[in-house]
Amino acid sequence: MNFVFFSPHFPQNSTEFCYHLHEQGATVLGIGDVEYAHLEDKLTTSLTEYYKVGDLENYDEILRAVGYFTHKYGKIDRFESLNEYWLEQDASIRTDFNIYGTKTDFVYNLKQKSKMKEFFHKSGVSTVQFSTGTTRADIDPFLQTVDFPLVVKPDLGSGASMTYKINNEQELNDFFATKPGDVAFIIEEFIDGIILTYDGLVDIHGTVRFATSHRFEQSVMDVVNNDDHLFYFCLKYVSPEVEQAGKSILKAFDIRERFFHIELFKSNKDGRIIALEVNMRPPGAWMTDAINYTHDIDIYKEWASMIVHNEVGGPYNGKYYTGYASRKNHKTYTYSHEDILAAFGANIVHFNVIEEVFSRASGNSAYQFRAEDLDKIRQIVHFIQQEEQGV
Repeated sequence: MNFVFFSPHFPQNSTEFCYHLHEQGATVLGIGDVEYAHLEDKLTTSLTEYYKVGDLENYDEILRAVGYFTHKYGKIDRFESLNEYWLEQDASIRTDFNIYGTKTDFVYNLKQKSKMKEFFHKSGVSTVQFSTGTTRADIDPFLQTVDFPLVVKPDLGSGASMTYKINNEQELNDFFATKPGDVAFIIEEFIDGIILTYDGLVDIHGTVRFATSHRFEQSVMDVVNNDDHLFYFCLKYVSPEVEQAGKSILKAFDIRERFFHIELFKSNKDGRIIALEVNMRPPGAWMTDAINYTHDIDIYKEWASMIVHNEVGGPYNGKYYTGYASRKNHKTYTYSHEDILAAFGANIVHFNVIEEVFSRASGNSAYQFRAEDLDKIRQIVHFIQQEEQGV
């Protein structure tokens, strides 16, 4: 298999995907914008060849790179970045070189939130009511069916960037008066609930080969807008309601040979499972590693084995709950790093500084930790994120 990995150096865990593709026998060809000498050793030993471009956004440069690899190695079998940001570019390259995977004719169904909802309806899973009205007058019919608060977000894009809660008529009018004219927004009903994810691997035949679930009890929108710290949990088990909804969504989108990351609300009001977003990529914010800590597996290896050989091990049962708790530099915390290690060193599995580009949502630094009991995980979160009073 000739596998072109786009931007293999960033984010950092891309190296693990390249390493395990190489271990499974693939010819791994990298395209990046940093000097070869600056790549870490584990990555350079995983790549058969590396092609440096001046600008990852320059499509002509990427075309030339893939053309060069095709001339030297023969037909390219896969082209991936595993990164939401490059979803359209990945699809364009696959289309231009007839490479297996999502092409440009389908990509907006995965990137445009309003398009996603058509597939959620097809899946039979409840979804959030919404409007794509571009003026204040356009959304009057929508306001007849929902109450404040509302949520506004870009129709294209990922994460919680430019996502806001609208609490009343005045804030809504202010939004329409000041919103950027070059960004298409979607306006949704606000759901009071938690986020449960359905994450895993689906093979080339559309069969789910591995699945797990994360639980977010904070609003990531509020975390970003308030510059707050974040916490979440990787769960031992996937609840039946999440599994049923997740599999129905995968079938509706006909997603194959991918990581998947599906976000679902569970309503605090009535317990309904409500579809929010679907992403054809590994989950972010260290969640891929949380999967490994929870199930005692190497999900990078399992993914590579599925891509190259259509084989996945298991079944893998959850052994631990894995927590994530970040810290922000502008906050003053009760306990020091040394205090945390002294109290919970046996549970801590990872600590690191977060890359600046991800820090608004994911924190400036973060801890991962695991335990067999979820109450223990909550105790550790509270200890890490307890702030000094009156500071």
